[in-house]
Amino acid sequence: MKFTCNTKELSVACNNVMRAVSTKVTIPTIEGILIECGSDTLSLTGYDFEFGINTILSVDVVEAGDIVINAKVFSDIINKLADESVTIETNGVSVSIISGAAQYNITGIDANDYPELPSVNNGESLEFDQNMIHSMVSQTLFAVADSESGKPVYTGLKFEINNSILTMIGVDGFRLAIRKEKIDYIGEDITFIVPKKTIRELMKLISGDEGTISVNVGKRHIVFEVGNYSIISRLLDGDFLDYRSAMPKVITTTVLINTNEAINCIQRTLPVIENNQKNPIRCMFDNDEMRVSTVSSLGRFVDHTHANTSGERVEIGFNSKFMLDALNASDTDEVRIELAGPVSPVKIMPISGDNFLFLVLPMRLRNEN
Repeated sequence: MKFTCNTKELSVACNNVMRAVSTKVTIPTIEGILIECGSDTLSLTGYDFEFGINTILSVDVVEAGDIVINAKVFSDIINKLADESVTIETNGVSVSIISGAAQYNITGIDANDYPELPSVNNGESLEFDQNMIHSMVSQTLFAVADSESGKPVYTGLKFEINNSILTMIGVDGFRLAIRKEKIDYIGEDITFIVPKKTIRELMKLISGDEGTISVNVGKRHIVFEVGNYSIISRLLDGDFLDYRSAMPKVITTTVLINTNEAINCIQRTLPVIENNQKNPIRCMFDNDEMRVSTVSSLGRFVDHTHANTSGERVEIGFNSKFMLDALNASDTDEVRIELAGPVSPVKIMPISGDNFLFLVLPMRLRNEN
């Protein structure tokens, strides 16, 4: 194998692909990047048995071939090259990397030892606007669980397509985020759950970009195609929360409040919050006010801001981070907060419409002396 390409383009591709390279399983082959050279293209692949990234570059090819090179070593080398072009040549598993006056000789691994990536056959083909997906993920991924210590299926973002509406749902057992958008889709209803890690990596490739994302959904795996990148991932399986039944049925208090004012009021509690923000903040909704207070060993805080309230007076406790995450994810100047008493989840929604909905479980309040 021998080819020459632009150093910067190869560096960017390596940095993106190596995010799928295994860091937990010490198998030399999957600690590497699979490099495959065709007649005029170069394919780079990283894969850790659950998640993979592939990209295709246009290069000047002298001789086709393939090799696996340790991802960290290869990326470190390419990132440090100063010349604008680099030539890579192999002889067996010996790899020569030449750029200007710099020359490296390293040892690779036979490409035949690299695991075969799963394929999606007879899957459902979808196409989404990149900016729409970026917006929807930004408003839901924060609620997806990070740890598998609870239910592993909650470490994924759920996609539902029903009646030409795409719904994303994130849940971690303490809060819920739902985002809806109308799409052009006339196929059968479809549901699938994508791991949080996969969605995070997808976001890095689409952030701020125009264009579309092509998706192919199979029974066990999904493929996202963004520009010249492909991401393949396993799907999660399991009993996901029936979020519709989790909604409070009878609302006793409705609050209309300026989003930024609510955020600022809650943020002012943070200097005296302790224990990793597990101390609840106390929120009182009454007399057209949201009154916020908290007490800890660090001190006491009380503040209030204007809110249009209707219905019963209610006092309720919250994890400050969970409330701030939901309010920060709200993309409207004002939000509607609906409550069903001090022990029921609170709903946060736009003033009109239902394109987003956040549900936050309350925390038990202690008597303050």
